Amino acid sequence: FSEANLKYEVVIVDDSSPDNTLEVAEAIQKSYGKEHVTIVSRKGKLGLGTAYIAGLKAAKGERIILMDADLSHHPKFIPQMVQKMDETKVQIVTGTRYALGGGVYGWDWKRKLTSKGANFLADFLLAPGVSDLTGSFRLYERKVLEEVLPKIQCKGYAFQMEIIVRSKKAGFQVGEIPISFVDRIYGESKLGTKEIVMYLQGLLQLFFTT
Repeated sequence: FSEANLKYEVVIVDDSSPDNTLEVAEAIQKSYGKEHVTIVSRKGKLGLGTAYIAGLKAAKGERIILMDADLSHHPKFIPQMVQKMDETKVQIVTGTRYALGGGVYGWDWKRKLTSKGANFLADFLLAPGVSDLTGSFRLYERKVLEEVLPKIQCKGYAFQMEIIVRSKKAGFQVGEIPISFVDRIYGESKLGTKEIVMYLQGLLQLFFTT
């Protein structure tokens, strides 16, 4: 951020995670200072959507990056996202694994096939004009999230898809940059049969309501 001359703050939302997320966040805050690191600690697992809203309320900036905190999303792409938004004047810049220059590392063929299949179905049914609809590494203008997040109904992996679909319906424009996604080294993915079913339900809901 210093090299790119970007002012920044990091907002960490923790829902009483059992993996010591809060303790790690507090150590980071101690190292970088409260002016750069804000912690939102909530009791119980309250869901991704409400976590985004809580983080948005705590954030002070007019541009908001949403990303995974396990570094599957590398911060080195953030300056490129900011540059893309500056140059093209779009309101959303999304990192895509499926454009030229992007990629996925650390997934087996089943996980890659699931992700590709999910994006293919979404593109076929919803025609969003975005190559990676299930990705969650994105830069938003604050006004987009303030308008769209309260309308979101889907949960799980369909949540990311619904944000883009409703944002485009509201007239916001989306740009893309290729990113490399590296699977987490510690912990396990939450993707299972339940998450896949929830995604398909969300996809059909958006198909019939948007």
